[in-house]
Amino acid sequence: MIPLVSFEFFPPKTEAMEQALWQAIQRLAPLNPRFVSVTYGAGGTTRQRTHATVRRILDETGLTPAAHLTCVGASRDEVDDVARTYARMGVKYLVALRGDIPAEGVGVHPDGYRYASELVEGLRKVSDFDLSVAAFPEVHPEAASPQADLDALKRKIDAGATRAITNFFFDADVYLRFVDRARNAGINVPIVPGIMPVTNFAQMVKFATANGIAVPAKFAERFAGLDDDPETRRLVAITTAAELCQKLRFNGVSEFHFYTLNRAEMTYALCHLLGVRPQPAGQAA
Repeated sequence: MIPLVSFEFFPPKTEAMEQALWQAIQRLAPLNPRFVSVTYGAGGTTRQRTHATVRRILDETGLTPAAHLTCVGASRDEVDDVARTYARMGVKYLVALRGDIPAEGVGVHPDGYRYASELVEGLRKVSDFDLSVAAFPEVHPEAASPQADLDALKRKIDAGATRAITNFFFDADVYLRFVDRARNAGINVPIVPGIMPVTNFAQMVKFATANGIAVPAKFAERFAGLDDDPETRRLVAITTAAELCQKLRFNGVSEFHFYTLNRAEMTYALCHLLGVRPQPAGQAA
């Protein structure tokens, strides 16, 4: 069975970044992903750019956009207005997130949704969206415990989420153990693994450390000495990500979400290795 795939992009800040984004979208579009998600900055800091990107995807491609929507720093009415705007645009898929609290300390609005579970419940009242939420195989950095984190995920699902998409990880066993725990807790929606190929090892380590994600020791060995050798680094990155995806496939995983970083090459190669190939428009993978 050929797996389902989805891709994540972020809204561009400059004209050059916009060109790179659309090159990536055009390259990946023939793979007919279930949806392509567009991120949304903490506190809605990229709101207009996110809207513009989603609008262009709707207008210029046959892809299904999934707009990220966060609730940190905004009132319920403000968040609901954004959701209604998406519904009027024809957006059916949303990724509902609390959002990271910005460094300047903007927290939950006094009249806002406090948690992602409340956001999901509110969005269900706005429209019949297909709602994805975040899951954390290695525990959210702010969670009191693994069980508390799992309880929070359960509340999001019980509030009406359609699926969970995990944060990226580098050890298949971490994901598989997490899914087992989630199933035992009564979470039965799809838990889609988030895959992020390594493009810059040093930056990835910093990002992973900040998010509580373990980086296997073998990664440091594989990427050692490649800081100034981007071609070899790219080949090693594809090989490493392919091993992860193939182990997940061997263990029954049938859907993948790729964090593309607005680049197509590695995601396209990984999809090819998974058996996902270009198809006529409108034909499901």
